Amino acid sequence: MKPKIPFRASSPFTEEWQNFDVELDNRVLVITLNRPEKLNAITFDAYADLRDLFRELPHRDICDAVVLTGAGKGFCSGGDVNEIIGELIEMDPRELLEFTRMTGMVVQNIRECPVPVIAAVNGTAAGAGAVLAMAADFRIVTPRTKFRFLFTSVGLSGGDMGTCYLLPRLIGLGRATEVLMFGDAVTGEDALSIGLANRCVAPEDLMDVANELAERIVNGPTFAYQTTKVLLTREADMDLHGSLELEAMTQAHLMQSHDHAEFHRAFNAGEAPEWRGR
Repeated sequence: MKPKIPFRASSPFTEEWQNFDVELDNRVLVITLNRPEKLNAITFDAYADLRDLFRELPHRDICDAVVLTGAGKGFCSGGDVNEIIGELIEMDPRELLEFTRMTGMVVQNIRECPVPVIAAVNGTAAGAGAVLAMAADFRIVTPRTKFRFLFTSVGLSGGDMGTCYLLPRLIGLGRATEVLMFGDAVTGEDALSIGLANRCVAPEDLMDVANELAERIVNGPTFAYQTTKVLLTREADMDLHGSLELEAMTQAHLMQSHDHAEFHRAFNAGEAPEWRGR
C-alpha cells in the first residue's frame, strides 16, 4: 500500500492538549500557557506536552505560524518551584538526566519545527520561560517584559535547555555571559536594543502585533519561510563550504516549486502572487 503523507503509520496524533490552551484559526496556532495564578509556571507534564506538540506539528500540516504566549500578567515564570524543583531533589541521577534531556527536547523540537514560532512575551519570562521565548523565531515584547535567566540563582549552571548555544548567537558572547551568570532582569526595551527582541510594543497591542506577524507569514510564501528557518537552524553548526552546498541544493529544489513559478506568472501579469506553500 502506498504510504500517505504525513507518514505516521500507526502512531496517532494528540487530539487534546491538557497542560495549555491551543486555538487554531486561519492556519495560525495560538498556544497559551494558562496558569496565571502561578505566572504560568511549567510542570513536568507541560514540558512533555510542549515537546510532543512541536514534534507533531511538522507532520500535521494544520498551521503555517505559531504564537506562544501566557495568560494573565506573565509569559512564563519557569519551572514550578514546588512541583518540579521539590521533586527533582528526590530524584536519582538517571531520573534527573531523563528530565534535563526532556526539557532540552522542547527547545530542539521548537527549533527543528519548520513552522515559524512567534513568542508574544507579556510580562515575566524567567528561567525556562526565558528559554522558550529565546527558542522562538520572533520575540514581541512590551516595556513590562522582563527576561531573567535564573539558573545560577538556584545554584545551577546558566547553561540549561540550550541557553549557552542559543543566547550568544542572539546577543553576542559578552552580553550572554553577563546575562547567564548573574540572572539580572533584561527589560523589554533592553531586549530590543541588544537583539533579544524583534519589536517592543505597548502591552495592549502585543497580541495584535503578534497576530499581524503571524498573518503575514500565513499569507506569504510559507514554503520559502519554512525552508529559511530550517537553513538558519542547520547552518548554525556548519562551515561555509557546507552551508554554500546546502543552500545551493535547497535553492535548486525551490526553483522547481509552485510558488516560484507563481511569482514569475504574477510578475508578468502585474498581479499579486497566489502563494500555495508548495
